[in-house]
Amino acid sequence: MSAMELKSQGREAESAAADTVRLTTAQALVRFLNQQYLDVDGEVTPFVEGIFAIFGHGNVLGLGEALQEDPGHLKVYQGHNEQGMASTAIAYSRQLYRHKIFAVTASAGPGSANFVTAAGNAYVNNIPILFLPADTFATRQPDPVLQQIEVDSSATTTTNDALKPVSRYWDRIERPEQLMSALLKAFEVLTNPETAGPVTIALPQDTEGEAYDYPRSFFNKRVHVIKRIQPSAAEVTEAVQLIKASRYPVLIVGGGAKFSEAGSAIEAFSDKLNIPIVETPTGKSTISATFANNMGGTGILGTAAANEVVAKADLIIGAGTRYTDFTTASKTAIHPEKTRVLNINLNRMQSYKFDGFPIVADVRDTLTQLTSELSGYQSDFTNLADLKAAWQQERQRLAHTNYDAPDYTPEVKGQFSAATLAEYAEKLQTHFTQTEAVIAVNDTIAPDSIIVAAAGSLPGDVQRIWDPVVPNTYHMEYGYSMMGYEVPAALGIKLAQPDKESYALVGDGSFIMLHSELVTALQYHKKINILVFDNSGFASINNLQMAQGSNSYRTEFRTADHDILTIDFAKIAEGYGAKTYHVNDRDSLVAALEDAKKQTVSTLIDIKVLPKTMTQGYGQSWWRVGVSEVSDNPNVQKAYQDIQTGIDQAFKY
Repeated sequence: MSAMELKSQGREAESAAADTVRLTTAQALVRFLNQQYLDVDGEVTPFVEGIFAIFGHGNVLGLGEALQEDPGHLKVYQGHNEQGMASTAIAYSRQLYRHKIFAVTASAGPGSANFVTAAGNAYVNNIPILFLPADTFATRQPDPVLQQIEVDSSATTTTNDALKPVSRYWDRIERPEQLMSALLKAFEVLTNPETAGPVTIALPQDTEGEAYDYPRSFFNKRVHVIKRIQPSAAEVTEAVQLIKASRYPVLIVGGGAKFSEAGSAIEAFSDKLNIPIVETPTGKSTISATFANNMGGTGILGTAAANEVVAKADLIIGAGTRYTDFTTASKTAIHPEKTRVLNINLNRMQSYKFDGFPIVADVRDTLTQLTSELSGYQSDFTNLADLKAAWQQERQRLAHTNYDAPDYTPEVKGQFSAATLAEYAEKLQTHFTQTEAVIAVNDTIAPDSIIVAAAGSLPGDVQRIWDPVVPNTYHMEYGYSMMGYEVPAALGIKLAQPDKESYALVGDGSFIMLHSELVTALQYHKKINILVFDNSGFASINNLQMAQGSNSYRTEFRTADHDILTIDFAKIAEGYGAKTYHVNDRDSLVAALEDAKKQTVSTLIDIKVLPKTMTQGYGQSWWRVGVSEVSDNPNVQKAYQDIQTGIDQAFKY
């Protein structure tokens, strides 16, 4: 028996008679995390997989010591950026339908402040993650300590208060015994599908090391049962009547449908009733792209097929969607006088959106009941196969866009002049278009590989033209569209499904912002694949800027003397120890992808693509944005008038 085990055994023996065990706050926290389990449809598994940590002032001597002494089954990984490792934890839980989580811990002050952006991501997307930021002294006697902010209006305010608005539950442990009630509340939130999201338990550094006689019962195995909330008889009856009264119902598959694992129920519902489905960015890959009635992404980033059926719909059935402006085309896609709305959502607030009839229940089980109750019903859609075929033909066109063709024009509004595009082609040494590159990746990697995207122009392209054949292989963070999510998320996906290849599709701007967890992936031999689409700029925002009448301004990556910035992203990753490739056409990209499959180390493919070669909008693709009411630029003046026209036409809910 090791000295550590003898020490632990002796400590427990001392307090056995009193049914308590003397532990520090940090030790009690670790022991509690080890005893949390989740029961999903009868399958019971440990809920907390481990902890990502960057140890520093405030957590290394408390929580760090506790983990070093006895982590239990928790896997402890060293992170390299607080926002990055939190993004890894978020992606891990998201890929596993929120059935498991990681906790994250960082030092007091700036380390914990770096959690805020990632917490916003988790909050918006309803992803459970446990933040354990170190805090200043509960006693306040050494104040102000290293990295402590001082707020004149309140001595209780610390950096960690910045996490309050982006936490579903927030607490600060100032006495060891407070840990018990705080953790019980925290795990109710973390394991509740309706309220799941980020939980913050701030840990003052003195409290972390203070001891208390904790009841042994506090560390008993706890199984949190995920109950599938059933629709009431009244809800089912009204929903059946609404669907029977409609001729052209359309089902919008949102993220809640994916988390409900409702794929089979959606297919049965759609197939039996001849109801087309369309997808939000989070809902995409709940079912296969090959399913006959799957029209693809909807809204601003939608396919022509999806937007056409939505435009014709007299009933929208929202399955686990929160109706963001990209899904509703800023409220121009759903006409309140022509189209009724039926919402199935665990969140009551979300179920009331668009003045819809609310069913506050599980998506999978609700659709299963509706399918049974609607025996004999069929929608009047007769052209779904033709719409899907026409879209696939357009996808094939985009797969072979060629900058060198005489009739080639950029696919988006706000295009550069031919001279500017030629300048980019020369500096980046490429004539490769982004649409051709994306589809080449889709057609080359294994069907069960998992891709992640989050920001820039890539989410629009993959939402339209990426066809995921295997369910849950499309991981899109578009609730917060957080730049810098992609690389750490690829690591989270790899940890969640180690037998699958994980690919981050990331723009050059987003890669520059945050790629620290590539080092973590290399450090722990967790292979990820990073595809950097380099067009030397924040191209998505440049498109928005120029499409609304502005000139290109501070969105291209240019030097002080206006030369296009060229970066060797492969060389950066090579320095870390990754296998790297340079590509600038389809053949070299396919060759790199095929070789990357054979590697056991993480890879990075530096893909040089031309700006202005993304997909365009199809059908309902109006987006309300803020355009200057006063400007000397006549193009901006026109854009402002166009926006006002769109606002007048938008439906007010």
